[in-house]
Amino acid sequence: MHTTEDIKKSRIADAWAELQEHANSGASLEPHANRLAFADPEFLLRRETRGIRFQLELLKPDLDQQAMGIEHTIVVFGGARFKDHEKANLQLEQALQSGNAQAIQKAKVLVRNADFYDKARVFAQHVARFSQDKSADQKIYIATGGGPGIMEAANRGAHDLNALSVGLNIALPHEQSANPYVSPELSFKFHYFALRKMHFLMRAKALVAFPGGFGTLDELFEVWTGRQVKAHTKPIIIANWDGYYDKLLSFLHQADHHGFLNGDHLDGVEIVKSVEEVIVTLKKSLATSISKQFSR
Repeated sequence: MHTTEDIKKSRIADAWAELQEHANSGASLEPHANRLAFADPEFLLRRETRGIRFQLELLKPDLDQQAMGIEHTIVVFGGARFKDHEKANLQLEQALQSGNAQAIQKAKVLVRNADFYDKARVFAQHVARFSQDKSADQKIYIATGGGPGIMEAANRGAHDLNALSVGLNIALPHEQSANPYVSPELSFKFHYFALRKMHFLMRAKALVAFPGGFGTLDELFEVWTGRQVKAHTKPIIIANWDGYYDKLLSFLHQADHHGFLNGDHLDGVEIVKSVEEVIVTLKKSLATSISKQFSR
């Protein structure tokens, strides 16, 4: 197997040096039949090579997490539009000074919802604290979508205790960078939503859905559907703070009443209303050896 030093000394490095030279000069690459295939962006971005890109997005985060010893995660889903109390109060102060009624209303909502941010942060602190004295094969890590809001809060909670945490970010039309609390060596960016979602599940021991919008609901229902069709049996926990999910749950029970769902499709999903309940539910729900450790 080649070492990094071997690669640097080989002609493989020459191919990358050529690409770097073009990037530094701002010159565009012209088609070049003699360029190494894996060092040819024009080739790799063709429609016909999409399958290769799928494989690369599967392999890179998987191999990097293996190298870092990340084998067990608790995935936190949640909205991107929440802020901590400090930032929310500052935005409200600025809105009040501006006198803009719309900005004031928006800022007041942020202040009210800052409690969700705090609870996600506290939950992640609990997970990180659990892992502090565990052996490498018993540690559980926080994993999020890597963005702002609830995702940032969860990564931040792990960061508070100097614990590693994973961020699985997605390239969006409006550029989104990873929040500053994701461990840099575990901060991944995806082009394909499907591969990103696969990575959420690959190492997850449980999935916790905090309040959120379309993205959170999409992720929640995808893993919920996976349970329904027995594709996986990951415990799913819905953090129903302030009754946020009441109407959704009512709708699902209505669907059950009309025969569109079987009652057991709602099994295996726990509804909780506090951080303490999340922890207690995890202790009861996780069935693997590592989860038994978690309950001690």
